[in-house]
Amino acid sequence: MTELINRPEYLSQLIQHKDVDLIKIITGIRRCGKSSLLDLFHQYLSDSGVADCNIIHMNLESLRYRNLTDYLSFYDYVSELIPKKGKTYLLFDELQAVKHWEKSIESFRLDFDVDIYITGSNAYLLSTEFSTLLSGRYVEIRMLPLSFKEFLAFWEFSPLVTVEEKFQKYLQFGGMPILREYHFNEARSSQALEGIYSTVVLRDILQRNHQADQRMLQKIMLFLCSNIGSITSPNRIGNVLSHEGDIQTCKGKNIAGKTVDKYISMLRSAFIVYSVERYDVKGKQLLQTLGKNYIIDMGFRNMLLGYRDANRGHIIENIVFLELIRRDYRVYTGKVGETEIDFVAEKPNDKLYIQVTENMQSPETRKRELRPLRMIPDNYEKIVLSMDRNYIHSYEGIKSLYLIDWLLS
Repeated sequence: MTELINRPEYLSQLIQHKDVDLIKIITGIRRCGKSSLLDLFHQYLSDSGVADCNIIHMNLESLRYRNLTDYLSFYDYVSELIPKKGKTYLLFDELQAVKHWEKSIESFRLDFDVDIYITGSNAYLLSTEFSTLLSGRYVEIRMLPLSFKEFLAFWEFSPLVTVEEKFQKYLQFGGMPILREYHFNEARSSQALEGIYSTVVLRDILQRNHQADQRMLQKIMLFLCSNIGSITSPNRIGNVLSHEGDIQTCKGKNIAGKTVDKYISMLRSAFIVYSVERYDVKGKQLLQTLGKNYIIDMGFRNMLLGYRDANRGHIIENIVFLELIRRDYRVYTGKVGETEIDFVAEKPNDKLYIQVTENMQSPETRKRELRPLRMIPDNYEKIVLSMDRNYIHSYEGIKSLYLIDWLLS
């Protein structure tokens, strides 16, 4: 095997789940590192003394397995390979290539002494039929592109490059591992991202949704990339696109909202967009309307729109959102009275309120960013993240942190 770049956070999750009677499903956008993670885990098993014959590792997108298109042929093929003695580790990459794969997986669980690991590049892998059959018997490990901390470990920088300059590269190129091959060559990196993006759109979205219109999908994706972190609704997006003549209206009625909702849901299923619900902090309830959308990786946004520094506030907000997801928080956008809080992040026994702003220099900005946090009636931690290396670390109990320090903490 070629030398693999370690992703310790994810590998340790797989190791913690090892030999637990649950199917381990690694999901995430194409090329974010799922196959490499399975390779790392394979290596870990070998190093731990598991015999080669007790590790069955298959990538179902390889033509070697082109005849294994349905669950029966797949089941028969794999069953023949499982040894009679000892536990066998089944590692299946891109399993969505096998029709009704969940039936064979459930059968392996019942018929053999196995521990099962699966990857897939779209959420249809976890669709309703599957969830019904395997309910409560699987754990999902959501894989994201590189965090800033991983990005620093992944790339080799000259000792003269400052952490701010490295962060600037991260904002511009994003965290898709494949870009390491191109050493920050803008044109080649953009081509690589375009290739991944086209595969996601053509294979993971349009193949599954025959009625979908590629041009419309692209328009909505561009709209979301241009409006990262803006509070919006499918109806609003629909109205904008209708005025631009991109969505047909019917007898004066705007049917656009439902159409937009459907397309955003397709983008979510391919793990390229995240939608975040809005939470009323004082009323302690989720609101039905007006959420925000974030993009899985800044590289895609910059490839689609061109890199512009002007929207840095929204770009860093997107990066904070992804980091909270990585840290296992459930993330909402918050409303307190008439004001908005960028993020309400929850774990079973922890909660954070976070505002993200490029800087806190001007009194107006400070007032605007601190006001919603001051209005929150509880005592959970409240933080403002900014690009200021500020000597003021607290405003009456509200922490003020330098974003890069927080990302590396």
